[in-house]
Amino acid sequence: MRESMPHAEAQGQRRQTKIPVWRQTAARLGKLCVEVLYPRRCPACDAPLAIGQELCEDCSGKLVIVTPPFCFGCGKHLEDATQEFCHDCLAKIHFFDAGRGLYDYRSVAESMYRFKYHRRSEYAEFYGRKIAAHLGEVIRGWDAQALIPVPVHKERLKKRGYNQAQCLAEVIGRELSIPVESGLLVRAKKTVPMKLLDREQRIKNLKSAFITRDNSVKLKSIIVVDDIYTTGSTIDACAAVLKAAGVEKVFFITLAIGRG
Repeated sequence: MRESMPHAEAQGQRRQTKIPVWRQTAARLGKLCVEVLYPRRCPACDAPLAIGQELCEDCSGKLVIVTPPFCFGCGKHLEDATQEFCHDCLAKIHFFDAGRGLYDYRSVAESMYRFKYHRRSEYAEFYGRKIAAHLGEVIRGWDAQALIPVPVHKERLKKRGYNQAQCLAEVIGRELSIPVESGLLVRAKKTVPMKLLDREQRIKNLKSAFITRDNSVKLKSIIVVDDIYTTGSTIDACAAVLKAAGVEKVFFITLAIGRG
């Protein structure tokens, strides 16, 4: 047995094909040509970016990251450092266990509108990497088994062409090596856009909006990914359905979050 192991290792080494230098160079040149012909857009203002830029110079300070003190429930910034929970979390018992948002919503509102409604799915690469960089430690601390993007209804998905929450989840998952389970949660009902509704209307609007594809979910701890957290109605609706299917811990991560 000892004699066969080096031979097996040698075979494994032979199977690892090294990519030729010329092919790597060609790939880099191809990527460079694409960026020259179709420059990426600044996520903050949508202006064309120079090669290698993530944000244009004018927008480097526009995106405001949420800072402590945080609400122990939803992660909103608290104006009063002696508080533990924001007004919303004190007024309502949530189905989710905890969550965080990266940016103050007001600083990214216009960018999020383009991301969601104007076919700027490319923003997900920048925002997903920023979430992983700034909230990665928190996310790892939750020890979740999977990321679950908030689903959109099939009619809306067809019209929009993509689900912005799934785009974010895929980048975060890639950066932090966490699986993305995009088919586990399904949007069964086409709902009215949440921005048009108050708190009570949002709750009614989301009633029976989500279902799990299977009656029993084997995952015990998950993170729901969405673009924005305001009152928590959407995350709560997802968390309630997931916990009813057997999930024990439901956390959330969003690109933006309102104030407490």
